[in-house]
Amino acid sequence: MSQNIILNHQEIEHKIRRIAYQIYETFVDEQTVIVAGIAANGIIFAEKIKSVLENIAPIDVLLCEVHIDKQHPNNPVTTSLRSDQYQDKCLVLVDDVLNSGTTLIYGVRHFLDVPLKKFKTAVLVDRNHKKYPVKADFKGISLSTSLLEHVSVEFATESVAYLS
Repeated sequence: MSQNIILNHQEIEHKIRRIAYQIYETFVDEQTVIVAGIAANGIIFAEKIKSVLENIAPIDVLLCEVHIDKQHPNNPVTTSLRSDQYQDKCLVLVDDVLNSGTTLIYGVRHFLDVPLKKFKTAVLVDRNHKKYPVKADFKGISLSTSLLEHVSVEFATESVAYLS
């Protein structure tokens, strides 16, 4: 099966920068924002957003790694921060690709157990095949694909997103 590049490195960097500016505009009056990335690619994407945010905004940006068992999403979700560290704070849950919405909805459910000041979601690629009512507040690109197609993101020296 062939691979079609949907975002090259330069386009991904541009999307990261634009999403970081949108997050800053949303949380402009806040002192602290938690950027919570879903392992494995979501945390890499979150680190890139955090890096840009720290350069453009005078806010404290904390990184949180979120572990969700994608084969058994009902298993407990774990995070690198304790819940009291993000309680009553603003949080952005980040993943690379929003496919069916399963991973993101279970991540959202985990954070709803703790009172947050404001809660948003961000993805690099939003596919339009959701089986759960979850949406990305910040997205790099929306892509209509068939269910047989697969979107992959590689965050290497030269990041790339492709459809296969």
